[in-house]
Amino acid sequence: MQIYATIDTNVLVSALYKADSNPAKILSFVQDGLIIPLLHHDIIEEYIDVLSRKKFNFNPHIVAELIKELIKRGKMISEISSAITDEVSDPDDAIFYAITMTTKQNFSDDTYLITGNTKHFPLKPFVVTPTEMLEIINKTSNHN
Repeated sequence: MQIYATIDTNVLVSALYKADSNPAKILSFVQDGLIIPLLHHDIIEEYIDVLSRKKFNFNPHIVAELIKELIKRGKMISEISSAITDEVSDPDDAIFYAITMTTKQNFSDDTYLITGNTKHFPLKPFVVTPTEMLEIINKTSNHN
């Protein structure tokens, strides 16, 4: 089983802050190949920008390794439908939603957007928190 997921930047921040958190477990599933991160050059740029901010004080080497790992294990999506982004109020969040919707429509229905801020996105069953994603993985693996 493989799940495709657009991972919101706040999930990465939380994972780097706390190694035994649910966001960190999401990253371990990426490393295991269970979750395939969906990427776009704008998303990668946001990851780099946010994770490099002085206020977080993350080790630059760890940030670089994380980005490298996400790119290595991820699926790059280059073409998106701009109409999809109209459903999201914050322009910074629009790319995450658009990549998720584009992949759902064109590639795999097993596609999710994992975020710690579900209120920033339309209320849809595929917009989930890290905890909800772990529950989906557990349910799916128990039924296989």
